[in-house]
Amino acid sequence: MTKPKNDGIRSAVRENYGKVAVSGGVGCCCSSPSCCGKSSDVTAADISLGLGYSGEEVATVPEGANMGLGCGNPQAIASLQPGETVLDFGSGGGFDCFLAARAVGNSGHVIGVDMTAEMITKSRQNAEKVSSGNVEFRLGELENLPVANGIVDVIISNCVINLSPEKEKVFNEAFRILKPGGRLAISDVVATAELPDNIKNDMAFHTGCIAGASSIEEIESMLDLAGFEKIQIQPKVESKTFIRDWMPGSHIEDYVVSATIEAVKPKA
Repeated sequence: MTKPKNDGIRSAVRENYGKVAVSGGVGCCCSSPSCCGKSSDVTAADISLGLGYSGEEVATVPEGANMGLGCGNPQAIASLQPGETVLDFGSGGGFDCFLAARAVGNSGHVIGVDMTAEMITKSRQNAEKVSSGNVEFRLGELENLPVANGIVDVIISNCVINLSPEKEKVFNEAFRILKPGGRLAISDVVATAELPDNIKNDMAFHTGCIAGASSIEEIESMLDLAGFEKIQIQPKVESKTFIRDWMPGSHIEDYVVSATIEAVKPKA
């Protein structure tokens, strides 16, 4: 099996999550109840509660915004403040954007960026349901963000950066758009062991948030090279419990776990 090319990975990810948006399905990070080993009775709310979101957070977003596609809760580490500008990498149906909008208030601003047109359409429709005036959604790739230099206080993301075949560009873009002193608050999967070739070269594992996972050391290096400081990556060993359900029988929990990733752009 040959190694997937970058453009092929992007196309597969875009197609896969476009289908999720159109179908209105509920999944885990791998985006499909069938591949997650979940029954049809499991809701997005159930999944999000298991990832650490509160019942209040789950209940306050527009219907359809929460699609159960994360691997953690970036809200828990973002420490969002009123008036801040927040950018969500891979905003999907807008779940984390709407929660961030509540935290930053009317004086703040939230931008969601997603490369899947169907997801952008869905998130904009969700925003109309609640007349959310401090949230906007933009179509674009994380490696080439449609965002001006130095305007963002906080970048959040939930299990999306692993999907990029060019993570160095993603972190360079993150550094570019952050204000001096701005910060990253990300939940994502990281590799804890060398992935076997049959996993690394299988497109299903790429779109399922597994094959593209980098090691903690690799992520630390990429963040450092981009210019970030105060880098903290905390793997969540307990996440193996739900990761095991993403692709039952594949033993992926032996290779990846969810982690929080934090870093700061120097003030000067």
